[in-house]
Amino acid sequence: MNYLDLPIREIHAALVEKKVTPLELTQEALRRAKESKDNAFETLLEDEAIAFAKTLTEPEVDNLLWGIPYCAKDNFSTKGIETTASSNVLSGYVPLFDATVVTKLKEKKCVLIGKTTLDELAMGGTGTTGHKGITYNPYDPSHTHLVGGSSCGSAAVTAAGIVPFALGSDTGDSVRKPASYAGLVGMKPTWGRISRFGLFPFAPSLDHVGFFTRSVEDNAIVLEALSGRDLHDATSSERPVDDYVSNLNAGIKGKRIAVISEIFDSVKDETVRRSFEKSLRALKEAGAVVDFVDFGRAELEAIYASYMVISCAEATSNDANLDGIKFGPFRGGKTYQEVMSNARTQGFSELIKRRFVIGSFALMRENQDVLFLRAQKARAKIVRRTNEILKDYDAILALAAPKEAPLINGMSDKLSDEYLIADNHLAIGNFAGLPSITLPLTFVRDLPVGINFTGRAFEEKELLQISEAFESISGLGGLSILNKKEARL
Repeated sequence: MNYLDLPIREIHAALVEKKVTPLELTQEALRRAKESKDNAFETLLEDEAIAFAKTLTEPEVDNLLWGIPYCAKDNFSTKGIETTASSNVLSGYVPLFDATVVTKLKEKKCVLIGKTTLDELAMGGTGTTGHKGITYNPYDPSHTHLVGGSSCGSAAVTAAGIVPFALGSDTGDSVRKPASYAGLVGMKPTWGRISRFGLFPFAPSLDHVGFFTRSVEDNAIVLEALSGRDLHDATSSERPVDDYVSNLNAGIKGKRIAVISEIFDSVKDETVRRSFEKSLRALKEAGAVVDFVDFGRAELEAIYASYMVISCAEATSNDANLDGIKFGPFRGGKTYQEVMSNARTQGFSELIKRRFVIGSFALMRENQDVLFLRAQKARAKIVRRTNEILKDYDAILALAAPKEAPLINGMSDKLSDEYLIADNHLAIGNFAGLPSITLPLTFVRDLPVGINFTGRAFEEKELLQISEAFESISGLGGLSILNKKEARL
């Protein structure tokens, strides 16, 4: 029996009944990790994972995550374990503390088997810019299609069946877009729902802790474990944590769902459009109210530019400490300016250098009004329109991506409607800090394509109920490359 391929609840039952042990699960996860050809790991923690698993001898009946192996994106601090954020500038950096989410999972007796790859410093959406090179999509044995980023490694290890879940971070769509490309359930909860202490910052007003699972129920289990107030993170919410797992099967009858007309119209792939239309009909047949609504074309077209300006500006400010003295290897120099210049020239990729140039330019005094402040005003308009829609609807529904995973060497027309709107709209969830979840819709040309629901702030419970109902309709819960299913929709 391949217990790792089962939902978390069933793995837990097997552990409680002692049909399998945490050590055996861990050894199997490590075996799969070593056999993987997807270049998804920064660090494989074989000795540490086995040693910890050996201590787990008496099952905790009420703890669904007891003994479950998992992976963490390598921008989460791990005490005594190198944390590089896939950047040469952090080579050799070993934190003295764990990120809060790592601490919470350690308390739940989860077994961390490895740190996963990402786009350098989480600044990218391709899974190709980390210092270990390209991370591949497990659904594509030819290694020609992206898995997406920046949480590429965590998406890959979950889709490959190595672990039941993995931690990621999401600043623009960095969990939800890879979830679409890898046939996974990817959650970005409300800003403040999960502590970000120990997450290496990219753009703090947009950064969210997120995670990948293979089913909605597994997603609810992990969300409940990670959520809650953290005194180490002043931005974490004091709101009580809901019971996300109970009443998942509440159904979708009477739920009001808004479909953004401009996003759907921007999708060009007819196969994807037909699958989406079938999903809308299925939701209506299940009792949901589904309406097309106009968002505002100007606002949607402004997402990409606004995101780039705000995120790069915040990153430029946050990463000022990556200077070869406070953080990063010392690369020589007689003055502070020389030391910093050498550290950054040798430590950053061209992508990161470009991002910092954009951010620095936007923050120059003479440019702030026309760039940074203008971007913030656009963000505010987008947030207002989103919240206006959610006053009348329980969730906003859209395709998570306009098509299946693009070719690694493919180029997008960044001025096309498909790119500006259909490929970037998930950033709305980051702009507004709203919970947003991607889950499998169908397969197109043998690759997954996902659908996305965005809900009201701190209403993850309702969002998960809607997602569970959709998963029941699609029949695509529990996907991995080891148990790939044919799409029903």
